[in-house]
Amino acid sequence: MATVLLIDDAPHIRDIVRFALSREGFAVIEAGDGAQGLAAAERQPPDLIVLDVMMPEMDGTEVCRRLRRASDVPIIFLSSRDDEIDRVLGLELGGDDYVAKPFSPRELVARVKAVLRRRTPTPPSAPPPSLASAVTVPAELRHRRLRLDLDGYRAFWDDSEVVLTVTEFALLRTLVERPGKVFSRDALMDGAYNDFRTVADRTVDSHVRRIRAKFQAVGGEPVETMHGLGYKLSECR
Repeated sequence: MATVLLIDDAPHIRDIVRFALSREGFAVIEAGDGAQGLAAAERQPPDLIVLDVMMPEMDGTEVCRRLRRASDVPIIFLSSRDDEIDRVLGLELGGDDYVAKPFSPRELVARVKAVLRRRTPTPPSAPPPSLASAVTVPAELRHRRLRLDLDGYRAFWDDSEVVLTVTEFALLRTLVERPGKVFSRDALMDGAYNDFRTVADRTVDSHVRRIRAKFQAVGGEPVETMHGLGYKLSECR
């Protein structure tokens, strides 16, 4: 059973979300403001956080900033504002998804499941008995100085670990699985997202900028821009 931490100052919103998630088998922890949410996340680390943006005293963006200092827990923002700039800001801060109010509880649950699916590697199909001894399942992907631990959802440049969000990891994995291939933004997000959404170009660019910034902090550059086309895995030298 996955645990979801719900941080929202509106009791009726918490009631709706708690009911929808609980009905699907999730354990739900609630917090009525940002400070309570941070304390709850530290006390009992959740598998995912649903985080309201517009809260008094400490809003959701500040909560996200503080969480991202030490945690890559998946975060889905809730907000009554649906402007593209607000969605991009949430993703720039390290959010994995963004749902605008008013929202469908069913859609929110679907997005929670989609983000958690990206976090949990899909078990490989069992090979035929005659091939079982010859088939090995890779536990990691490597491309020169870049290494992805698929079981632990961890990324490394040489020996330096780079903490990525679920979506950032999925995007980078898509590139590493096809070195040399140029991915359009649509194709790149199709590889990372296996759900129903339509993602704006600026959303893709926001994720790539965050990936680059994190790797540049340890001297790496895993993504190459192909102007007018999209992105591909760099040489990773």
